Amino acid sequence: MRTEHPLTTIPLTAGLLRGALDLERTAHGLLPHRLPARARAQCADGQLAMAESQPSGVRVAFRSRATVVELDALPTKRVYAGAPPRPDGVYDLLVDGDLVGRESLAEGNTLTIDMAAGSAETRPGPAGTLRFAGLPDRDKDIEIWLPHNETTELVALRADAPVAPLPERGRKVWLHHGSSISHGSDAASPTTIWPALAAALGGVELINLGLGGSALLDPFTARALRDTPADLISVKLGINVVNADLMRLRAFGPAVHGFLDTIREGHPDAPLLVVSPILCPIHEDTPGPSAPDFSGVGEGRLRFVAAGDPAERAAGKLTLTVIRDELSRIVRQRAAEDPNLHYLDGRALYGEADAARLPLPDNLHPDAATHQRMGERFAALAFASDGAFTAL
Repeated sequence: MRTEHPLTTIPLTAGLLRGALDLERTAHGLLPHRLPARARAQCADGQLAMAESQPSGVRVAFRSRATVVELDALPTKRVYAGAPPRPDGVYDLLVDGDLVGRESLAEGNTLTIDMAAGSAETRPGPAGTLRFAGLPDRDKDIEIWLPHNETTELVALRADAPVAPLPERGRKVWLHHGSSISHGSDAASPTTIWPALAAALGGVELINLGLGGSALLDPFTARALRDTPADLISVKLGINVVNADLMRLRAFGPAVHGFLDTIREGHPDAPLLVVSPILCPIHEDTPGPSAPDFSGVGEGRLRFVAAGDPAERAAGKLTLTVIRDELSRIVRQRAAEDPNLHYLDGRALYGEADAARLPLPDNLHPDAATHQRMGERFAALAFASDGAFTAL
């Protein structure tokens, strides 16, 4: 039996982080970002700033013989005025790809959001320590997946054996962009968001640019996708454009073309999969915006309703039905000259039969069981023998 060794502090460097596009040095340590600094400088939207700093898909990853690993982290926890406290973010520990530990931190900053007033206030708090002990005494791959829904500053890493960056194993890199559903919405933990599940089943490395409320065809996001090395790319588009009532049909089509054009500048031949929205009954035929229903907030229930008028479709307002038709048309048109461009109807991931058995709890976001189902279905479709990602 191995004698316990003292813990040594390991410098936190880019080589020990996967899934982040940028790392910011803060007064406390290292803050992973999922959009580069230049992109963040081009939009002052608070929702985007919160979403891209929540490390969905980001993990501390290294190879070591360590049997004890500690991580000091400073999360920022969200509290919604008038609602019960949200559960603490989850850190998943994987050893050689298998989940062996799951912990949370009670400590951290607190961001109080008043959705009715449109205000937010941050109260500082202390960092906390995660301790994972009893790991197998052998060389192994260790990954600590950070909470997908809590901004997390990394303060210190300690281990009882030397640590090295993970070696390259020849796995393809899958770069994915989408809305809060791709970000993780109400999944149980960072490795059980549907893109992480699909990546594990497909045997690929995930870079997740699912940005809650912010899959809005922004040019800076397209440039981030363009400039990020990747072998496989998917973009799940549509629901946030309706949520925000951001544009009409006249603007949507050219914006999609421009978004895809920019991605192709950096990835001219990579398999590129365009995914339309999953079923969302409130917006199938009713335009946005989405509006919160606060009537059940005191009991921890927040639901959304469609605030648009179906009659406005004639004036070009967007619904999910309209968006799916347009995305399918655009991909068919472009695929004549781009054989590596593919389309997937999001209802193949979550459709009418699923909604009958697993309705969206707040009318917009899937729950943990649905994330599991979506991840399995995406992997089965995209990585199938005739799937979009079979050029592996």
